[in-house]
Amino acid sequence: MTGTGKAGTEPALTIIIADDHPLVREALGQALRQAMAGVEVIGCSDLGEAIVALEAREAVDLLILDLDMPGMDGFSGLATVRASHPAVPVAIVSSTREPAVMRRAIEFGAAAFVPKSAALETIASALQSVLDGEVWLPPEMEEGGAPDMPDDFARRVAELTPQQLRVLTLLSKGKLNKQIAHELSVGEATVKAHVTAILKKLGVRSRTQAVIAARHFSI
Repeated sequence: MTGTGKAGTEPALTIIIADDHPLVREALGQALRQAMAGVEVIGCSDLGEAIVALEAREAVDLLILDLDMPGMDGFSGLATVRASHPAVPVAIVSSTREPAVMRRAIEFGAAAFVPKSAALETIASALQSVLDGEVWLPPEMEEGGAPDMPDDFARRVAELTPQQLRVLTLLSKGKLNKQIAHELSVGEATVKAHVTAILKKLGVRSRTQAVIAARHFSI
């Protein structure tokens, strides 16, 4: 994990960039430093590092995430961050341009979806829009109409706690309660309680229905 900023001065903005490609992190960081005065850029190579960076700072102005990097598990990583740090806006910067992926990212709480193929000036402008409190999408998505946000399932997922999201992610991978308990270092009774709460919040009657819905939304 790396950070940049002038020693002895308080940064005007603090932005975390989480991407497993060092060159992408450096290019994004350089674009931000050129476009914004006094910005501190913290680079992270996976979601775990990004969460550590979020928890180590009192205030983070923007989190930039790559969907395809260690720890993300589809949209599970995005949902987890939104649940645990709802005040921090999240921008997805991704190599995909699939409308369905963009739509789901916004449904799960992202404030922007920016293609990596966009010019650095465009990316910096998009991220500034997020900092200004706006939602940013590529022109082709805007022309076709903004996605419905959020859909009913995405709203319900947003009500899950970070630990419940972890349990749901493991359920969707076919893990049994005993295996989930071992992986999360909790008792089976705790896992059962989480599963019960998950079913209630998602409005489904069985863990199978929860898993089907989660897989449909790449949780």
